[in-house]
Amino acid sequence: MEFWEGFEPVSPTGQYFNSSVLSISVISVLESEVPINDMQTMSLVKDLFLPINPRFSSIMVTDTKGEKQWKRVEVKLEDHVNVPIFPSGLSPTSYDEYLDDYISRIAMDHFRQSKPLWEIHMFQYPTSNAAGNIIFKLHHALGDGYSLMGALLSCLQRADNPSLPLKFTSHQRSAPESHNIRSICGTVTRISSLIYNKISDFGWSILKSSFVEDDQTPIRSADEAVEFRPITISTMRFSLDHIKSIKAKLGVTINDVITGMIFLGARLYMQEMSYNSSKADSTGIVLMNTRMVGGYKSVKEMLKPDSDAPWGNRFGLLHLSIPKFTDFDSSSNPLEFVWKTHKLMKKKRNSLAVLFTSSLLNIMQKLRGPEAAAGYIYKAISNSSMAISNIRGPVEQMALANHPIKGLYFMSVGIPQSLNITVMTYMGNVRVSLGSEKDFIDPKKFKLCMENAFEMILKAAHELPTREYC
Repeated sequence: MEFWEGFEPVSPTGQYFNSSVLSISVISVLESEVPINDMQTMSLVKDLFLPINPRFSSIMVTDTKGEKQWKRVEVKLEDHVNVPIFPSGLSPTSYDEYLDDYISRIAMDHFRQSKPLWEIHMFQYPTSNAAGNIIFKLHHALGDGYSLMGALLSCLQRADNPSLPLKFTSHQRSAPESHNIRSICGTVTRISSLIYNKISDFGWSILKSSFVEDDQTPIRSADEAVEFRPITISTMRFSLDHIKSIKAKLGVTINDVITGMIFLGARLYMQEMSYNSSKADSTGIVLMNTRMVGGYKSVKEMLKPDSDAPWGNRFGLLHLSIPKFTDFDSSSNPLEFVWKTHKLMKKKRNSLAVLFTSSLLNIMQKLRGPEAAAGYIYKAISNSSMAISNIRGPVEQMALANHPIKGLYFMSVGIPQSLNITVMTYMGNVRVSLGSEKDFIDPKKFKLCMENAFEMILKAAHELPTREYC
């Protein structure tokens, strides 16, 4: 084809995530409160899903100049909607195993480049958590979690009143900034340290993305091509109110509490499986949305050329060193994991290393091509021990075509790591999902360590006196 007018260029990040080096997708699971056997799937996909974004009706092609473009094609729905068949009349716990195995299998399947990069799977059997499960698999080249969640929300409505908009939890800090002499002096100190943080964090990020690997531990096998190995996806729920109470006591953010809990749970698991791993050098990569907005925008607003929350992949990677038990006694003061995480997150955000890394990728892409930039991202992920990403969900219950959604969670697949953790808030709960390398990480034991970490932090926080802010 010689003329490419009307084709949409693929963003650089979209090319990184759909390259010979990386192929990352997102699996999102909606747990229905009622059976989904009578759901008019094909008409819903045609009338609700496809019109959301032209990319859902496009394939990625290369033009005569070697540039990637989105090309509109005719979508054959039967190639994208799957309804698996399993034995009938089994117990919910039996169908739990079928669902786990099915998700693990589709997580390993690669998209054919000859058709649009998405699939929907209708698991029409009752499990312990739901009467039926609707599984979306979307390639990360289509967009990041913010974009894909915005697309999903455009198909859903409030279960109690579809005419009302969905509401989301606030992500503001619990403690306002105080404008006293101490804070003014702190401002001067922050300005002087900002330049140093920029240089040191950017340099460390380059080292972690190129040469310096984490130690081999019970959460990092350090094997090559780990992204092609089967994974096990397991989930757990925590009370958002409990997490907010910890946040209020410590004067940190909800993300600080959750990330600190994950780090403590990981160290507890590592110590139980191999005591010496409590001293190992381990790093977590936290994915941060770089859009300067507080909530979700409609898909129509995201697609505007001048949107402040544009569609696509707009996130940065923060390298955070996982605190070690050698630094303090975790059993006597588990809150140190939250406080250390808070300090690290604040320091990394202020260093602007994310912006420098983005500029470096752009330069690398222009000089050496998208494959080289994808290789840099691959090394940044594979050299670390885990990745953590989070998405805020609605406060009220949602419904899809009059099917109330009881719960939802997501998982990134194709990640070159043995452990991937995602966080989703919905209806007053925090759903933490573990994507772990099968036959390497024990998901049941890891879940128990995570739950123990949460109980330890919650108990320690409640024993603290209430902090007063001026």
